Amino acid sequence: MQAKDHHVSPGHNGSHEERKRALLRDGEFYRAGVAHSRAQIKHAARPEVMFHTVLDHATWVLRTRADALLKPTGTSVSVLAPYALTVLGFIRKRKLGKQALGAGVILGAIGWYVQRKRAQNVSY
Repeated sequence: MQAKDHHVSPGHNGSHEERKRALLRDGEFYRAGVAHSRAQIKHAARPEVMFHTVLDHATWVLRTRADALLKPTGTSVSVLAPYALTVLGFIRKRKLGKQALGAGVILGAIGWYVQRKRAQNVSY
C-alpha cells in the first residue's frame, strides 16, 4: 500500500516534477492576471479615459430617458436618429441654427402650455 502525500492538492496525482510545473504555470497565470489588472487600472485613471467614460455614461442616461419618453408612441431613439441627423445636416448647411433653436424653444413652450392646460382640465 502506498503512503499518501498530504501536500498534494486534489486532482494532481502526478510526480513531484509535474506538480512543480503545474504550480509554476499557475503562478505565471496569476502574475499575468495581476499585470493585466494593473495596466487596466492605470489606463482607466487617465483623464481622457475618465472623460470618455463620463460621456458614455451621460449619453446612455439621456438615451434611456428619451427611449422611456418615446415608448408610449412605439418608437425609439434608434428609429428617429437617422431622420434627426438628416434634419440637423440640413440646418447646418443652410445656416439656420438660430432660427431652428428659436422654433424649438417656441414649440417647447407651446407643448408645456398645452400639457399644463390638459393637466388642469383633468384635475377639475
